[in-house]
Amino acid sequence: MTQNNKSINTENYTVASFFGGVGGIDLGFDQTKKFSSVYINEFDKNAQETIAINFPNVKLDRRDIHDVKAEEVPSTDIIVGGFPCQAFSIAGYRKGFDDERGDLFFELLRIITHHNPKAIFIENVKNMVTHGEGNTFKVIREALTLNGYYIKWKVMNGKDYGNIPQNRERIYIVGFLDKNAFDNFEFPEEVELTNGLDTVIDFKSKVEDRYYYKEGVQNFYDKLEETIKSQNSVYQWRRQYVRENKSGVVPTLTANMGTGGHNVPLILSNHGIRKLTPRETFNVQGFPEDFKLPEISNGQLYKQAGNSVVVPVIKRIADKIASALDTTNIEKSVYANIESDKNVLIYVDMKSRYEGESFIEACFDKESEVNEFINKTGLQIVSDEEYLKIVKKHVVKKFYSLQTKQK
Repeated sequence: MTQNNKSINTENYTVASFFGGVGGIDLGFDQTKKFSSVYINEFDKNAQETIAINFPNVKLDRRDIHDVKAEEVPSTDIIVGGFPCQAFSIAGYRKGFDDERGDLFFELLRIITHHNPKAIFIENVKNMVTHGEGNTFKVIREALTLNGYYIKWKVMNGKDYGNIPQNRERIYIVGFLDKNAFDNFEFPEEVELTNGLDTVIDFKSKVEDRYYYKEGVQNFYDKLEETIKSQNSVYQWRRQYVRENKSGVVPTLTANMGTGGHNVPLILSNHGIRKLTPRETFNVQGFPEDFKLPEISNGQLYKQAGNSVVVPVIKRIADKIASALDTTNIEKSVYANIESDKNVLIYVDMKSRYEGESFIEACFDKESEVNEFINKTGLQIVSDEEYLKIVKKHVVKKFYSLQTKQK
């Protein structure tokens, strides 16, 4: 058994990133000074330009993940990613991973299971928890645990955990091969929001004319002028009406800001009503001032910002991951190579609908052994149908699920 402790080894932990976007996750990890990105995979050509100018020393793999062989990816301490949310079916999952190559999560899992990194980190939309009536997250959770990872997940809001004035809820999944590292990891606590809108939006300076809305140019300008009255709010044009966000934060940025610019948040500046500039949307995600934006269309820049992550939240989680990794005592999970047809008992602690943890409790050859173990713990085995009811009804519960590891 080897000891991997950074009090002895002062080198940074290494990161391989998939669905890299503009590198927001990598940036958050790099900002801790405890991680170093060595590989980023991103298929979108415009996002590749942003990565290239901000991470010139990191290997950028421009291929579709389907075309990436696992052995071509460098072995790293952690694999991170924020794959697009796909529809998963329990029935499809149980056919085996080879039948599910169309699902991007399984492509990421293919890379993970080849390298077995010490840790994994996944970011996704909050609704992934309830997507497909709970099926999607169940499949993801079980796939990670069945491959030996002890995982924790939590939905966190950028304004509550990143001190960034944006209402952005995302689910964060963290997994470790080592139970000791898992036990020593906790998500960061909430912080007070002290950064106001003026820390990410320039209300005073004059920007380019193309960002302003003017009478006679937009046929809905009268509605904007009638409603947009305060610099303490951010507004949105909803095709037929103006929506005011009175909470003093920016509404969730979305990728469809790049679709004609209609969904870009609006403000009342000292020089008139305008939409946020691309730079301001990156500010709203917590990117630093020295983060470079390439010479591409504003539509693409808005899309990139909307697709990205709240960097300060990533950094805070990454700090916690590094501290947990410092306590790692093993290089390989004891459950990394479970024999097929084993009865696998998975422990699940649903602390809330949007927070929990899960891992393999034990493996058994016979069902009688499972029942004997269950009788000692006092926890019940929950069926797939019962699990979906737990998710739907927001039940707080500790339980087991019984699965069979398939090759």
